[in-house]
Amino acid sequence: MSAELPFPVSVEIKGITEPATFTRLTDALDAVRTSLARLPLDADQAAYLAGLFSDASASRIAHQLVEFGAVRAIAYIGVESAHPIHLRVTDPE
Repeated sequence: MSAELPFPVSVEIKGITEPATFTRLTDALDAVRTSLARLPLDADQAAYLAGLFSDASASRIAHQLVEFGAVRAIAYIGVESAHPIHLRVTDPE
C-alpha cells in the first residue's frame, strides 16, 4: 500500500497541539515527530513514539487510516500527564 492517501489527515496531540490538517501523510507524520521531539519524554517513550511515527511506519499507518479511519497513541509526560495522539481521516473539502 502506498503511504500517500487520497484524503487529508488531521493530527492532534491533546493538550499540546491544536488540530492541524495535512494533505500528505508524510507531512502529518513530520508534524507529529516534531511536536514529540519538543516534549520532555523519558528515553524509552521517546524511542517508542519515534518508531511508531517513523517514515518506515508510514505504510502501516496508511493501512490503519484506510481500514479504521484513525490511529491513536498516548504520550506520557511524567507519571500523571497523558496526552492522546490522534491521526484521523478528514473529509476533503
